[in-house]
Amino acid sequence: MSKQKEFGDFQTPDDLALQVTALVADLFPNPKLVLEPTAGLGAFLLASQAQWGDACKYEGYEINIHYVTSARKLLLHQGIEIYQQDFFAADWKDILNREHSGRILVIGNLPWVTNAELGVFGSKNLPKKSNFQGLRGIDARTGKSNFDIAEWMLIQLVDALPASGAIAILCKTTTARKVLRHFWKTSCGRKSSKLFRIDAKASFDVAVDACLLFVLGEHTEERTATVYNDLRMDSQNSIFGFVDGQLVSDMDSYAKFRELDGGSTYTWRSGIKHDASKVMEFSRQNGHYINGLGEEVDLEDDFLYPLLKSSDLGNRRSIPRKLVLVTQRHPGDGTSLIQETAPKTWRYLQNHTKKLDSRRSSIYQNRPRFSVFGVGNYSFALWKVAISGLYKSFNFVVVPPFEGRPVFVDDTCYLIPLNCREEAQLIYELLDSEPAQRFLSSLMFKDAKRPINIDILRRISFVSIARLVGRLEELKHFLLSPSVSPQDGDVQLSLIMETENDYRTKRCSKRGTVRG
Repeated sequence: MSKQKEFGDFQTPDDLALQVTALVADLFPNPKLVLEPTAGLGAFLLASQAQWGDACKYEGYEINIHYVTSARKLLLHQGIEIYQQDFFAADWKDILNREHSGRILVIGNLPWVTNAELGVFGSKNLPKKSNFQGLRGIDARTGKSNFDIAEWMLIQLVDALPASGAIAILCKTTTARKVLRHFWKTSCGRKSSKLFRIDAKASFDVAVDACLLFVLGEHTEERTATVYNDLRMDSQNSIFGFVDGQLVSDMDSYAKFRELDGGSTYTWRSGIKHDASKVMEFSRQNGHYINGLGEEVDLEDDFLYPLLKSSDLGNRRSIPRKLVLVTQRHPGDGTSLIQETAPKTWRYLQNHTKKLDSRRSSIYQNRPRFSVFGVGNYSFALWKVAISGLYKSFNFVVVPPFEGRPVFVDDTCYLIPLNCREEAQLIYELLDSEPAQRFLSSLMFKDAKRPINIDILRRISFVSIARLVGRLEELKHFLLSPSVSPQDGDVQLSLIMETENDYRTKRCSKRGTVRG
């Protein structure tokens, strides 16, 4: 593993450091101490010294002894102190709250690497393990527990920052949002929270959305942040914030359609997860099944189902081009039935045990061999409305049965199981309506790894949309019919409305709302 990867090492170009300090000088004039917590070769210290000269003191902290040695030779004669220090072993509350610091500015560029990436390579340059995000259950065992090291580091720095101080740090835009969300959710906001976008490709040759995060140390009840298109104050783009315990990407648009934020009467589900596409997915060529390894295989049809991939839904395609091997109807079901009823399929699975048994996700541990995840009765509904989570627009698709069989979607997609064509068409048209599209867009962050997620989809109220666009009576027909959607049971519309109102009330009283 290269040292650059281990330390998330992307040294800041001098011209970018100068642009940042010039902007920060307007936001936070006359600092008494400028501190760079992961100094590297000291680009920000040099730029700060050029900006403020002898008007303040300068300190840099760095774990890499080679950088420390080089930076000391370069900076010591300019009155800049460089200390060798492991960030994760430092007492930042003590460092940032020394009496002589006064107006302290923490400035720099933190590592651009995740804990999972470091763990793969056995790096020890990590914080002490803890579930600091407060995740529960499956979220704590899967991808949601992965985080950028800069996220943890920034939380420590913001938490330690005195009220008279300020932080200006380059990081991934998603990291900046997560840090702000952490404080908005657990305590309060920070004054003058701002994100200034930067061109990470030009400056660091990495294809990632990045920004300069700026916050003051002073606390505030306001839970919003302003986003700028570049490092100029006249490039304001939007305001995002924290409403009723959830992030909102565009506060202005959200305010116009907030009535749709009520919780879904239909249950959104994730698609099938198997983590072995070359073994579990097939194309059909000249009457034969071909897996992702290029092998022509002979399988019974019993456990094969049509499959729509994320790219299909993202481009509004509803005709499957793939098939998927579904070994269970519910998570935890035994798979030995396959051996009895579909011996060729069982033999095929046995022939690919090396791949299937080596799947790394912990969700397969202590489960029957060849298990899949993200399956249930809902997976086998003949009609669905589905959407890809990887695209930046809300392209919903009606998914009908294909050749008489239910169609599955992959685990980067989300679906609602439905009973019939008419119900599926209505739900699609409600979701595709202008109010629904604008409301959902106000919740989506386009730079996120998965811009559309199940937490966003679950927030939309179908009753409220139907009422707003004049189709409530049509929706009632399906919600009150004896043959209601399989996941909802025998419901009454009044109960649904009460549940939605209760949902809103609980979120507002339990988690607080935006002020200011």
